[in-house]
Parts: sequence; C-alpha cells; structure tokens
Amino acid sequence: MRNDKKQGSILIVDDEKPQREILRLILDNEGYEITDAATVAEALKRLESGEFDLIMSDLKMQEENGLDLLERVVAADPEQCVIIMTAHGSVDSAVEAMKKGAFDYLEKPLERENLLLTLKRAFERINLMRENRLLLKRVASAQPIPNMQGEHPKMLEVFRIVNKIAATNSTVLIVGESGTGKELVARAIHEGSRRRGRPFMAINCAAIPESLMESELFGHEKGSFTGADARELGIFEAANEGTVFLDEIGEMNISMQAKLLRAIQEREIRRVGGKVNIPLDVRIISATNKELEHEIRKGEFREDLYYRLNVIRINLPPLRERGSDVKSLADFFVRKYSASSGIAVEGISRRALKVLLNYSWPGNVRQLESVIERAVLMAETNFIEPGDLPAEITASSLVDGKVPFDLPPEGIDIEVLEKGLIIKAMERAEWVIGKAAPLLGMSYKTLQYRLDKFGIERPERRVK
Repeated sequence: MRNDKKQGSILIVDDEKPQREILRLILDNEGYEITDAATVAEALKRLESGEFDLIMSDLKMQEENGLDLLERVVAADPEQCVIIMTAHGSVDSAVEAMKKGAFDYLEKPLERENLLLTLKRAFERINLMRENRLLLKRVASAQPIPNMQGEHPKMLEVFRIVNKIAATNSTVLIVGESGTGKELVARAIHEGSRRRGRPFMAINCAAIPESLMESELFGHEKGSFTGADARELGIFEAANEGTVFLDEIGEMNISMQAKLLRAIQEREIRRVGGKVNIPLDVRIISATNKELEHEIRKGEFREDLYYRLNVIRINLPPLRERGSDVKSLADFFVRKYSASSGIAVEGISRRALKVLLNYSWPGNVRQLESVIERAVLMAETNFIEPGDLPAEITASSLVDGKVPFDLPPEGIDIEVLEKGLIIKAMERAEWVIGKAAPLLGMSYKTLQYRLDKFGIERPERRVK
C-alpha cells in the first residue's frame, strides 16, 4: 500500500541502474521524494540545482566513488545527512566513511526493514537538527547578549529571560561562578531597556573597602570626613535614569546592606554628611558567585534585601555544565583575536579541540578566552594545535581527559612533566622529530622549539 504522506527528499547515487530502480520503488511507496544519479559528477549537478534532506550513495562506483562524494558534500555542508551503501566485505571502508561524516552505512544486498529503520533514524536526526536551527534562529534574531555565545539549553534559557525582562524596570539578581559573564548579561539587560541611552555604572563590592563603600554608592559632601575636599557624586546619583550594577553583592557588609535596602525601598539616597534626601530613578542589577540563601542562614546577608534584589533571577551555568558550547565559544574567540592581532588563524584542529573539550575550565569562559588569545598568538600554522595550548591544559587531557596518575600531595612541576613527556615521545620515535611531534599533538616547529628550550638532545650526542 502506497504512503502518500511526504516523508522527505532523498538523492540516490549508484552506478547500477537496477539498484536505483529497486530503491526508488521501495522508497517511493513509503512516501519519500526520490531523485537519482549514476555518477558523482551527476550527483553534484543535482545538488547544485536543489537541496535534499538525505543522500544515499554507493561506496564503490566507476571513476569517483562514494567517499569522494561524501568529502565534497560534508565540506560544503557539515550537517548534510549521508548514508553509504557498501557490498558485503567492505565494512572497514564504510566505517571509515562514518569517521569522515557519514550518518550510517548499509550492507548490500539491502534488507527492506533495515533500510526503512535506518532512514527513520536519519530523519529523526534531520528533524531534530531542523528544530534546533529554528530555535537558534529565533534566539539569534534578538541577539540579547553581544559577545556571548551559547547553544546549550541552559544558555538558551538565559537568553530567553534576558529578552523577556530587559524592557522592564524589575530588579535582577545574576548568579554564577567567576568568569561566566555576569557583567555581560547585566550590560545586555541595560542595552535592551529604555535606559540604554543613560549611564550604566558598575561597582565591584569586593574591591571597595568597607569604610568607603557608602561614599562610593551614595557620594559625600565637602568636609564630611578627612580628605573630603569637595562634593562627590556616588554611582547611584551618577547613574540617575540609568542602571547600577552591583557585582559581588554577597561581599557587602551587613551595615551597608541596610542602607542599600533603604535606598531601594524609598528610591532616594542621602550623601555622606548630607542632610537632604535625593530622589533617584535607577534600575539595580546585582550579581554574586555565592549562595545568598546560605549566607542568610549564616547571618551574613539580610533576608529582606535578598528578596528585594531577587525579583528576577538569572542563573549562569559554569562552562563545565555546557561543554557543547566550548567549540562555538573557542571558534568565536579565534575569529576575534585573529582579526585583532592580524594573525591568520582559520580555526582549531581536531586534536586541539579534543583537548579543549576534555578540560574542566575552572575559570569558565574568561579562562577559555584567555587560552584562545594566547593560542592565536603562539600558533605556527593556520590552525591551533595542542602544542599551542598552555601546558596545564594539555596535561589535564593526556588520556581522553583523564590523567593516568594521582596528583601527589606536594603537587607537580608542569615543566618537568612536559619535559619528561617530550623525552618519552622522542625515545618512542627513535629521536625523529617528525615522528614524535604527532605523538604530542605538536607541529614540527613547536617540538623543535621545546627541545631547544629544555636542552633535550639525543643521549649519544650529549657532551660529556
């Protein structure tokens, strides 16, 4: 019985006409829209004139083969779904095709049920990717946070909240570890509000001495304390009709918390040494890397202030919880620092990317940005290689992200570890630099530089 419901479009590439006709008959009855081609050249012409959801290609054909087609297709569109068909006994070649980007492979002669099951899985993936692209397009159309990348669901939720509340006057609390981009989020909220043409004033509460905090926030009158030679405006007054960003709010002492609470409630401040209350219109965004609920239980943070600040809460996930974003962030930073430095670095090699993905990033996005900036400057080719990354990053990813030994209580010397690894690699490669470099994920020049740096020579060449 024919299925007239459209399932998707498929391009079949096979130099055997009977095989193409059999596949067309089966898949046409299942509701798929079928186009076929007898050669790679013909298939490429079909692809130029139209798009296909999926490509099914025979592995071995006359002239160019399925791997040739796969490489060209994936180079043009890495998300294109390709299934390789192979004769019995050519499984190794099919597995190689999957490593190069094929979705799956089918052995000939094709079994109808296995064929349809594989196509079902393929189209489930295709539809999921399509839905993700639509979601990302909706997020990107608003682009709530310039210079902040993320496709992980937790980051998409951050973007959603920022888009929804930016235009309001609600107080916002941003919670996240150091280096996750809390100030970027605060600035994005300010720029998305009606206050964007007014000042954005930021202060790090952990960096201001307790004795100066009140003056920094609310200003002071001339002569109000030793050294107050003139009237000074605090950031609240300077940010009137704009936004005040209180970073590391959890570090503010209890006494100052009470004064901040009053300012929020009354919408007015009084300068240190002043006698007049000054009405102000400011939006307050605060941020912390502490669990304020825990600080409340310890008596270190006022509960009433917490509820004033925590009207809208945005939780920024650490980078280790959104590892799928490491690649997009790293690529973004490569483009950024390649452009600013004038160094032509096109991207990150697979080996270097594996190192980045295996690292835990305790310093979060800020640390990743710093590492990529350094790697761009150190790169000796058009692509960043593992050898261009800091030793502490590569050392933590020696064996699929797992260090094959316990860290001793006294710690380790990274340079000693690196030197030892280089010597072992050189010994395994019989002291041939070109063979040892790939073992360490380094280029020839990088390894040569490190050999000179550590004074490593082949044993029989050492001066006695």
